[in-house]
Amino acid sequence: MRLKLLRRELNYGMLILPALVFYLVFAVYPFLSMFYYSVTDYSISKMTNLSFVGFKNYESIFHNDLLLAGFKNSLIYALLMTVFQTAFGLVLAVFLDRKLFTRNVLRSVFFLPAVFSPLIIGFLWNYLMSTSDFGLINNGLTALGLAKINFLGDADLALYSVVVTQLWQWTGWAMVIFLANLQSIPKDLYEAADIDGASSWMQFWKVTLPLMQPSVNVVAVTAMIGGLKVFDIILALTDGGPGNATQTIMTAYIKTSFNEGFYSKGAASGVVFFLVVMFITTVMMRVLGKWGKQIQ
Repeated sequence: MRLKLLRRELNYGMLILPALVFYLVFAVYPFLSMFYYSVTDYSISKMTNLSFVGFKNYESIFHNDLLLAGFKNSLIYALLMTVFQTAFGLVLAVFLDRKLFTRNVLRSVFFLPAVFSPLIIGFLWNYLMSTSDFGLINNGLTALGLAKINFLGDADLALYSVVVTQLWQWTGWAMVIFLANLQSIPKDLYEAADIDGASSWMQFWKVTLPLMQPSVNVVAVTAMIGGLKVFDIILALTDGGPGNATQTIMTAYIKTSFNEGFYSKGAASGVVFFLVVMFITTVMMRVLGKWGKQIQ
Protein backbone atom coordinates (compact mmCIF):
# COMPACT_ATOMS: atom_id res chain seq x y z
CA MET A 1 0.00 0.00 0.00
CA ARG A 2 2.79 2.39 0.91
CA LEU A 3 4.64 1.55 -2.27
CA LYS A 4 1.52 2.32 -4.29
CA LEU A 5 1.10 5.68 -2.56
CA LEU A 6 4.78 6.50 -3.08
CA ARG A 7 4.50 5.66 -6.78
CA ARG A 8 1.45 7.88 -7.09
CA GLU A 9 3.24 10.79 -5.40
CA LEU A 10 6.21 10.34 -7.74
CA ASN A 11 3.90 10.43 -10.75
CA TYR A 12 2.36 13.67 -9.52
CA GLY A 13 5.84 15.03 -8.86
CA MET A 14 6.88 14.32 -12.43
CA LEU A 15 3.90 16.33 -13.66
CA ILE A 16 4.99 19.47 -11.82
CA LEU A 17 8.70 19.00 -12.57
CA PRO A 18 8.72 20.99 -15.87
CA ALA A 19 6.92 23.92 -14.25
CA LEU A 20 9.25 23.75 -11.23
CA VAL A 21 12.37 23.78 -13.41
CA PHE A 22 11.01 26.71 -15.42
CA TYR A 23 10.26 28.62 -12.20
CA LEU A 24 13.70 27.94 -10.73
CA VAL A 25 15.58 28.93 -13.90
CA PHE A 26 13.59 32.01 -14.88
CA ALA A 27 12.41 33.33 -11.49
CA VAL A 28 14.42 32.08 -8.52
CA TYR A 29 17.87 32.12 -10.14
CA PRO A 30 17.59 35.70 -11.55
CA PHE A 31 16.18 36.88 -8.22
CA LEU A 32 19.09 35.43 -6.25
CA SER A 33 21.56 36.70 -8.85
CA MET A 34 20.31 40.21 -8.23
CA PHE A 35 21.53 40.04 -4.62
CA TYR A 36 24.93 38.82 -5.79
CA TYR A 37 25.42 41.48 -8.47
CA SER A 38 24.30 44.25 -6.11
CA VAL A 39 27.54 43.89 -4.11
CA THR A 40 29.87 43.74 -7.12
CA ASP A 41 31.17 46.20 -9.72
CA TYR A 42 29.19 44.57 -12.55
CA SER A 43 28.65 47.02 -15.43
CA ILE A 44 28.63 47.19 -19.21
CA SER A 45 32.35 47.95 -19.10
CA LYS A 46 33.17 45.13 -16.69
CA MET A 47 31.22 41.92 -17.15
CA THR A 48 33.86 39.41 -16.01
CA ASN A 49 36.32 39.13 -13.11
CA LEU A 50 33.90 40.98 -10.85
CA SER A 51 35.12 42.49 -7.59
CA PHE A 52 33.29 42.68 -4.28
CA VAL A 53 32.44 46.32 -3.42
CA GLY A 54 30.27 45.78 -0.34
CA PHE A 55 27.43 48.26 0.12
CA LYS A 56 28.89 50.88 -2.21
CA ASN A 57 26.10 50.42 -4.75
CA TYR A 58 23.47 50.80 -2.04
CA GLU A 59 25.07 54.02 -0.84
CA SER A 60 25.03 55.39 -4.38
CA ILE A 61 21.23 55.15 -4.45
CA PHE A 62 21.00 58.03 -1.97
CA HIS A 63 23.09 60.19 -4.32
CA ASN A 64 21.26 59.26 -7.51
CA ASP A 65 18.50 61.76 -8.34
CA LEU A 66 16.92 59.37 -10.83
CA LEU A 67 16.53 56.52 -8.34
CA LEU A 68 15.41 58.80 -5.51
CA ALA A 69 12.75 60.34 -7.76
CA GLY A 70 11.67 56.84 -8.75
CA PHE A 71 11.19 55.75 -5.15
CA LYS A 72 9.32 58.93 -4.19
CA ASN A 73 7.00 58.89 -7.19
CA SER A 74 6.27 55.18 -6.83
CA LEU A 75 5.24 55.64 -3.20
CA ILE A 76 2.98 58.59 -4.08
CA TYR A 77 1.47 56.75 -7.03
CA ALA A 78 0.88 53.53 -5.06
CA LEU A 79 -0.70 55.37 -2.12
CA LEU A 80 -3.09 57.34 -4.35
CA MET A 81 -4.03 54.25 -6.35
CA THR A 82 -4.67 52.20 -3.22
CA VAL A 83 -6.87 54.80 -1.52
CA PHE A 84 -8.91 56.00 -4.50
CA GLN A 85 -9.21 52.68 -6.36
CA THR A 86 -10.53 51.04 -3.20
CA ALA A 87 -12.90 53.92 -2.40
CA PHE A 88 -14.28 54.42 -5.92
CA GLY A 89 -14.56 50.69 -6.55
CA LEU A 90 -16.54 50.22 -3.33
CA VAL A 91 -18.91 53.09 -4.16
CA LEU A 92 -19.51 51.73 -7.66
CA ALA A 93 -20.11 48.22 -6.33
CA VAL A 94 -22.67 49.37 -3.76
CA PHE A 95 -24.46 51.49 -6.39
CA LEU A 96 -24.51 48.74 -9.03
CA ASP A 97 -25.61 46.09 -6.54
CA ARG A 98 -29.05 47.72 -6.54
CA LYS A 99 -31.88 46.49 -8.73
CA LEU A 100 -31.29 48.83 -11.65
CA PHE A 101 -32.63 48.03 -15.11
CA THR A 102 -29.27 48.85 -16.73
CA ARG A 103 -26.96 47.53 -14.01
CA ASN A 104 -25.50 44.72 -16.16
CA VAL A 105 -24.72 47.18 -18.94
CA LEU A 106 -23.18 49.63 -16.48
CA ARG A 107 -21.07 46.90 -14.90
CA SER A 108 -19.73 45.94 -18.32
CA VAL A 109 -18.98 49.56 -19.22
CA PHE A 110 -17.05 50.22 -15.99
CA PHE A 111 -15.14 46.93 -16.21
CA LEU A 112 -14.28 47.19 -19.93
CA PRO A 113 -11.11 49.35 -19.56
CA ALA A 114 -9.49 46.65 -17.38
CA VAL A 115 -9.57 44.27 -20.35
CA PHE A 116 -7.14 46.36 -22.39
CA SER A 117 -3.36 46.50 -22.07
CA PRO A 118 -1.98 49.45 -20.09
CA LEU A 119 0.06 50.34 -23.19
CA ILE A 120 -3.12 50.74 -25.23
CA ILE A 121 -4.71 52.77 -22.43
CA GLY A 122 -1.56 54.91 -22.29
CA PHE A 123 -1.63 55.68 -26.01
CA LEU A 124 -5.35 56.45 -25.80
CA TRP A 125 -4.98 58.93 -22.93
CA ASN A 126 -1.88 60.42 -24.55
CA TYR A 127 -4.15 61.29 -27.45
CA LEU A 128 -6.93 62.61 -25.18
CA MET A 129 -4.63 64.74 -22.99
CA SER A 130 -2.44 66.09 -25.77
CA THR A 131 -2.05 69.86 -26.11
CA SER A 132 -1.91 69.47 -29.90
CA ASP A 133 -4.82 70.33 -32.15
CA PHE A 134 -6.18 66.77 -31.90
CA GLY A 135 -6.18 66.66 -28.08
CA LEU A 136 -9.83 66.02 -27.26
CA ILE A 137 -9.84 67.29 -23.66
CA ASN A 138 -7.98 70.50 -24.43
CA ASN A 139 -10.17 71.08 -27.48
CA GLY A 140 -13.15 70.91 -25.17
CA LEU A 141 -11.54 73.37 -22.76
CA THR A 142 -10.74 75.88 -25.51
CA ALA A 143 -14.29 75.52 -26.85
CA LEU A 144 -15.50 76.64 -23.42
CA GLY A 145 -13.13 79.61 -23.50
CA LEU A 146 -10.67 78.08 -21.04
CA ALA A 147 -6.91 77.77 -21.37
CA LYS A 148 -5.27 74.48 -22.36
CA ILE A 149 -3.83 72.31 -19.61
CA ASN A 150 -0.54 70.53 -20.23
CA PHE A 151 -1.49 67.37 -18.34
CA LEU A 152 1.57 65.33 -19.26
CA GLY A 153 4.12 68.10 -19.84
CA ASP A 154 3.69 69.94 -16.54
CA ALA A 155 5.91 68.47 -13.83
CA ASP A 156 3.34 69.35 -11.16
CA LEU A 157 0.47 67.60 -12.98
CA ALA A 158 2.03 64.71 -14.89
CA LEU A 159 2.11 62.09 -12.13
CA TYR A 160 -1.46 62.86 -11.02
CA SER A 161 -2.63 62.72 -14.64
CA VAL A 162 -1.19 59.22 -14.90
CA VAL A 163 -3.01 58.26 -11.68
CA VAL A 164 -6.31 59.46 -13.19
CA THR A 165 -5.85 57.24 -16.25
CA GLN A 166 -5.17 54.21 -14.09
CA LEU A 167 -8.11 54.88 -11.80
CA TRP A 168 -10.24 55.01 -14.93
CA GLN A 169 -8.82 51.66 -16.04
CA TRP A 170 -8.73 49.66 -12.80
CA THR A 171 -11.62 50.94 -10.68
CA GLY A 172 -13.94 48.64 -12.63
CA TRP A 173 -11.77 45.65 -11.69
CA ALA A 174 -12.03 46.60 -8.00
CA MET A 175 -15.80 47.00 -8.47
CA VAL A 176 -16.11 43.40 -9.69
CA ILE A 177 -14.21 42.08 -6.64
CA PHE A 178 -16.44 44.08 -4.31
CA LEU A 179 -19.60 42.98 -6.13
CA ALA A 180 -18.69 39.34 -5.62
CA ASN A 181 -18.27 40.01 -1.90
CA LEU A 182 -21.49 42.06 -1.68
CA GLN A 183 -23.57 39.30 -3.22
CA SER A 184 -22.34 36.85 -0.58
CA ILE A 185 -23.69 38.97 2.30
CA PRO A 186 -26.93 37.45 3.69
CA LYS A 187 -29.95 39.64 2.94
CA ASP A 188 -31.56 38.89 6.29
CA LEU A 189 -28.92 41.08 7.94
CA TYR A 190 -30.31 44.10 6.08
CA GLU A 191 -33.87 43.05 6.94
CA ALA A 192 -32.93 42.92 10.62
CA ALA A 193 -31.28 46.35 10.33
CA ASP A 194 -34.46 47.73 8.72
CA ILE A 195 -36.54 46.39 11.59
CA ASP A 196 -34.18 48.10 14.05
CA GLY A 197 -34.71 51.37 12.16
CA ALA A 198 -31.19 51.69 10.76
CA SER A 199 -30.82 54.12 7.85
CA SER A 200 -29.13 53.15 4.57
CA TRP A 201 -26.00 54.99 5.72
CA MET A 202 -25.92 53.13 9.04
CA GLN A 203 -26.48 49.83 7.26
CA PHE A 204 -23.45 50.53 5.09
CA TRP A 205 -21.17 51.31 8.04
CA LYS A 206 -22.46 48.64 10.43
CA VAL A 207 -23.33 45.78 8.06
CA THR A 208 -21.84 46.19 4.58
CA LEU A 209 -18.38 47.61 5.26
CA PRO A 210 -17.42 45.17 8.07
CA LEU A 211 -18.38 42.19 5.90
CA MET A 212 -16.42 43.61 2.95
CA GLN A 213 -13.11 43.17 4.81
CA PRO A 214 -11.89 40.16 2.72
CA SER A 215 -12.36 41.94 -0.60
CA VAL A 216 -10.94 45.21 0.76
CA ASN A 217 -7.81 43.26 1.71
CA VAL A 218 -7.47 41.85 -1.81
CA VAL A 219 -8.05 45.15 -3.62
CA ALA A 220 -5.90 47.28 -1.29
CA VAL A 221 -2.89 44.94 -1.25
CA THR A 222 -2.93 44.28 -5.00
CA ALA A 223 -3.37 48.00 -5.72
CA MET A 224 -0.40 48.85 -3.50
CA ILE A 225 1.88 46.20 -5.02
CA GLY A 226 0.77 47.06 -8.56
CA GLY A 227 1.31 50.76 -7.88
CA LEU A 228 4.82 50.23 -6.55
CA LYS A 229 5.91 48.24 -9.61
CA VAL A 230 4.11 50.35 -12.24
CA PHE A 231 6.03 50.59 -15.49
CA ASP A 232 4.08 50.09 -18.73
CA ILE A 233 1.63 52.99 -18.36
CA ILE A 234 4.52 55.35 -17.51
CA LEU A 235 6.39 54.17 -20.59
CA ALA A 236 3.36 54.77 -22.82
CA LEU A 237 2.34 58.15 -21.41
CA THR A 238 5.43 60.07 -20.29
CA ASP A 239 8.52 57.80 -20.39
CA GLY A 240 9.36 59.19 -16.95
CA GLY A 241 9.18 62.85 -17.96
CA PRO A 242 9.04 65.74 -17.86
CA GLY A 243 12.42 65.59 -16.19
CA ASN A 244 12.06 62.96 -13.49
CA ALA A 245 8.50 63.97 -12.56
CA THR A 246 7.00 60.57 -13.37
CA GLN A 247 9.98 58.29 -12.93
CA THR A 248 9.09 55.19 -10.93
CA ILE A 249 11.20 52.51 -9.32
CA MET A 250 10.87 50.30 -12.38
CA THR A 251 11.60 52.97 -15.00
CA ALA A 252 14.59 54.20 -12.98
CA TYR A 253 15.78 50.60 -12.62
CA ILE A 254 15.55 49.99 -16.37
CA LYS A 255 17.36 53.22 -17.24
CA THR A 256 20.11 52.72 -14.66
CA SER A 257 20.70 49.08 -15.57
CA PHE A 258 20.21 48.88 -19.32
CA ASN A 259 20.35 52.41 -20.71
CA GLU A 260 23.33 53.55 -18.64
CA GLY A 261 24.90 50.10 -18.20
CA PHE A 262 25.33 50.23 -14.39
CA TYR A 263 24.01 46.74 -13.77
CA SER A 264 25.22 46.50 -10.17
CA LYS A 265 23.55 49.80 -9.19
CA GLY A 266 20.36 48.64 -10.87
CA ALA A 267 20.57 45.37 -8.95
CA ALA A 268 21.00 47.28 -5.68
CA SER A 269 17.92 49.38 -6.41
CA GLY A 270 16.05 46.16 -7.19
CA VAL A 271 16.99 44.70 -3.81
CA VAL A 272 15.89 47.88 -2.04
CA PHE A 273 12.65 47.82 -4.05
CA PHE A 274 12.00 44.24 -2.96
CA LEU A 275 12.57 45.13 0.71
CA VAL A 276 10.31 48.19 0.47
CA VAL A 277 7.49 46.20 -1.13
CA MET A 278 7.86 43.41 1.43
CA PHE A 279 7.81 45.89 4.33
CA ILE A 280 4.80 47.86 3.07
CA THR A 281 2.87 44.68 2.23
CA THR A 282 3.59 43.20 5.67
CA VAL A 283 2.44 46.37 7.42
CA MET A 284 -0.72 46.53 5.30
CA MET A 285 -1.59 42.90 5.96
CA ARG A 286 -1.16 43.37 9.72
CA VAL A 287 -3.24 46.57 9.78
CA LEU A 288 -6.00 45.02 7.68
CA GLY A 289 -5.82 41.85 9.77
CA LYS A 290 -6.33 43.85 12.98
CA TRP A 291 -9.25 45.66 11.36
CA GLY A 292 -10.76 42.32 10.44
CA LYS A 293 -10.44 41.02 14.03
CA GLN A 294 -12.04 44.17 15.44
CA ILE A 295 -15.16 43.84 13.32
CA GLN A 296 -15.63 40.10 13.83
